Amino acid sequence: MAIKITDECINCGACEPECPNTAIYEGGVEWKVADGTTVRGDYTLMDGSTTAANAPHDPIAVDTYYISPDKCTECQGFHEEPQCAAVCPVDCCVPDEMYQETVESLLEKQSKLHA
Repeated sequence: MAIKITDECINCGACEPECPNTAIYEGGVEWKVADGTTVRGDYTLMDGSTTAANAPHDPIAVDTYYISPDKCTECQGFHEEPQCAAVCPVDCCVPDEMYQETVESLLEKQSKLHA
C-alpha cells in the first residue's frame, strides 16, 4: 500500500529529500513520473491509463506536501521502512488504505521506475 500525507502535515519538508522515488511533492506543485526516475517514454499508471513520463499531472494536494501513489513504493528495494514516515516529526506519513499493494507489486513498481 502506498503512503499518504495527512492534513496534519506542518509543511516542514523533512520527507521530500528522503524519498528515493521522488514521489513527494510540495503542495500545489505538479508531479511527473520522470521526476527522479529513469522512466522515459510512456508509463502505465496504477489506474491502467498511460501517460508520457514527462507529462505534468495535477497536484494531489494544494496546502500540504503529498505523495504520488503511482511513484510510492514504500521504499521497497531501497530501505527497510518508508523513509518519509521515519523522519516525519508529526507522524502524518501513514499507509494509504486506497492503494492495497503487495511487497512483490511494490518491488515491481520500483524496478519499473528505476530500470
